[in-house]
Amino acid sequence: MTDRSKSVASGKQSAGASESMAVKGDFLKTTLLSILAVLVLGGISAAKDLPDAPSAAMTADPFIVESTPLVRAPKTVETKTIDATFISLAVISTGSTFADSYTTLFARQNWLAGKKGVCNMETQSAYLYGTHPTVARTYAVASAKSGLSVLAAYYLKKHHSKFWSAALIGNSVISLEGVTQNMMACN
Repeated sequence: MTDRSKSVASGKQSAGASESMAVKGDFLKTTLLSILAVLVLGGISAAKDLPDAPSAAMTADPFIVESTPLVRAPKTVETKTIDATFISLAVISTGSTFADSYTTLFARQNWLAGKKGVCNMETQSAYLYGTHPTVARTYAVASAKSGLSVLAAYYLKKHHSKFWSAALIGNSVISLEGVTQNMMACN
């Protein structure tokens, strides 16, 4: 059989050791909580008095703001820069400019054919087309004239000028006069 006296004695020793560990753990826990309480209460006691409530320190005067009355701006009518009138005048102006350039080429054709008694050189706008204009030069001049007149009209209309159409109408009138002269003299 086994000796029970040794097992009982060893059980008493292990129970005593766990009790001393529990006492040490409780003492350590109590000590830490006491230190924490002293630190918290020390910070509160240093504040002396409780702070005043925000309503006691500030009055409502700084928070009252007088609003200015709303002034309504007059309604401006936004017009489109490119509308039907603009497009139709641009088409007429460009068409008449290219018609003038096309009929100017009649003088070159007459010169190349050696015809006498009809215009065979450009006299009215020789500074633009040259005396015997080439096809490329006449259409380059027409593109530049119509492009500049459309851009000028667009700029004036965008800036609300009431004379925005003058560039397109002026280009059309000058070009149609050239078409008329070329048809009468060179055809």
